[in-house]
Formats: sequence, structure tokens, C-alpha cells
Amino acid sequence: MSADARVTSPRSDPHIPVLLRPLLAAVAPVTGTWVDGTFGAGGYARGLLEAGADQVIGIDRDPTVFEMARAWAGAYGDRLRLVEGTFSDLDEIAGGPVDGVVLDLGVSSMQLDEAQRGFSFMRDGPLDMRMSRAGPTAADLVNTMDEEDLADILYHYGEERAARRIARAIARTRTTQPFETTLQLAEVVARQLPRPKPGQSHPATRSFQAIRIAVNDEFGQLAAGLEAAERALRPGGRLAVVTFHSLEDRVVKRYLHLAASEGGGGSRYAPERAAEVPRFTLTPRRAIGPDEDELAENPRARSSRLRVATRTDAPANPVAREKLGLPAPVLRG
Repeated sequence: MSADARVTSPRSDPHIPVLLRPLLAAVAPVTGTWVDGTFGAGGYARGLLEAGADQVIGIDRDPTVFEMARAWAGAYGDRLRLVEGTFSDLDEIAGGPVDGVVLDLGVSSMQLDEAQRGFSFMRDGPLDMRMSRAGPTAADLVNTMDEEDLADILYHYGEERAARRIARAIARTRTTQPFETTLQLAEVVARQLPRPKPGQSHPATRSFQAIRIAVNDEFGQLAAGLEAAERALRPGGRLAVVTFHSLEDRVVKRYLHLAASEGGGGSRYAPERAAEVPRFTLTPRRAIGPDEDELAENPRARSSRLRVATRTDAPANPVAREKLGLPAPVLRG
């Protein structure tokens, strides 16, 4: 089917897909079967379908996104297949080799905007933060986790320098009043930090990021998802990953550089690694950031980075987790 004959649905995204234009340019021409491992509002899936993909398999662990997609998804017929699941299982969900995989990491603006999901301190709501709406909540974590482990989560997942002071305050508060709401937690965190200057982020930003990452095992999922994408992609297939903070980008960068390496690289201080057949080539070698037009259109793109790689015909081979720069709690767990 020609691109001209493909269905173009009305655009009514709750949010604008970040770095969609450079992503489509980097992976062009878009053909065959693609996996959108973080379906969300469907912006990347629609972009891929309208750019020429024969089919997109949209995966998300949040079942509510598929209800939201019902108004427009039917226009694509069997070219769009929606599956509730995690992108760490994307190779099994796809059921065969695919031509491309897109992963948009982090929390979506839809989830942030819905107070009942408990992701944001901007609106009061239950302290939940679960993307899948299954398993322990953020309230369970902050009310039961050992103070030292909680401090480690805040430090390693949120890069919060005051992690121990905040963890101590949380542990002290929960002895008389268990945490139930987002504003309750945000207020306790904010009291441990200096008042922000104009233009600075809310004091609880790093702590909320850290707790959300822990609740959803985001780094464990990321490492497993990159491995699943490697297994799923056919030779010549493209992997595109959009990250939103330096911790995520570090893991993706290291994974792809290790998978694209031919080995060697020894020095007087470290032994030379055995020769390897690269499993990816970096296309391009550096991350792609937002341009001025995108920043004007979508301020959410400010911290985003896009990395793209092309699969070779070498057999898939997991990268040792300790080489990925994963935060310490992931490696211990």
C-alpha cells in the first residue's frame, strides 16, 4: 500500500510526541512491522503508520490508554494492534522479527495530569504512581521501606543530595501519620530543603521521580526492554529510544555503545576485551536533541534525547548489567 493511500486520523493527542519529527527522519524509510513499546497517547504509533509502516504493535502496561485510543484506533484496522503488557516482553508479544522498535521512556503527561494516578505534587491525589495499576503503590513504599533503603532510592534514582535527611523525615512522620496523598508527601519533602528561587523546580521533584522509578522498576524494565528489542529486531531493523533525564540516557547510551563495539580497547590499566561482532551500528553516533521549533511547540522536550541504532545480523547477546551504569538499587535487587 502506498503512503498516499494510508489512513490519516484526526490529531487529538493529549500531549505532543517528543522528537517525533527527527525520529521519523532518522529511521526513514518507515516500512514493515514496528513496535511502539510505550504506546501512551499513541502519538508515535500514528506517526509511524502515517509515515509508511505496514503495522504497528502498540504495547503499554497502563490499560487506560487503550480506552482513550478507542475513538481513533479503529480507523487503522488491523494495521494497529494494541496489547497490554510491558516492553520488556516486546519480542514475545511481537511473535516474530520486526523492522523497528520505538521506546519513549518515563511518565506521560496524561498520567501526570490525572490527580487520581498520584504521579504529581501539582494536584492532591492518592499516593499511587503505578503505571500498570497493579502491585505495591508509592504509599506502600514510603510507609514500609527501611529508612536506609529509602534514602538510597532517593539518592540513586532522583540524584537527591538531601536523601538521608528526607528519608529520616519520612520515617519520623509515618510513625504517627501514614502517607496517603501526594501533597502530604510533597510538604514533608519540601520542609527538608531550601525554598526554591524563581524559575527553580519544586523541591519534591527529585524525590517524586525517584519514588516513581522504584514503584515501576523503570531501570529494570529499561535494561530488559533493550535486550528484548535486540532479540526482536531483524537485521537492518531500527531501534529508537527517547529519554528524559540523564540517568535513563546513560543506560541507553552505554547499552548501545557496548552492543556496537567490536571489542579491543585495552590499555595499560585494563585488559583488552575479546573481539566481538557488533550487534548494532549507531545511526547517528550521537544523541539527537530538540531544535528551537520543537522547544517552542513543546517545552516538555527540553531535556529529551533521542538515540537511534541499526541492528546487524549478529546473534543477540545480553550486556552485563553492571556495565550499564544502572543505579545501585537495581544491581542489588
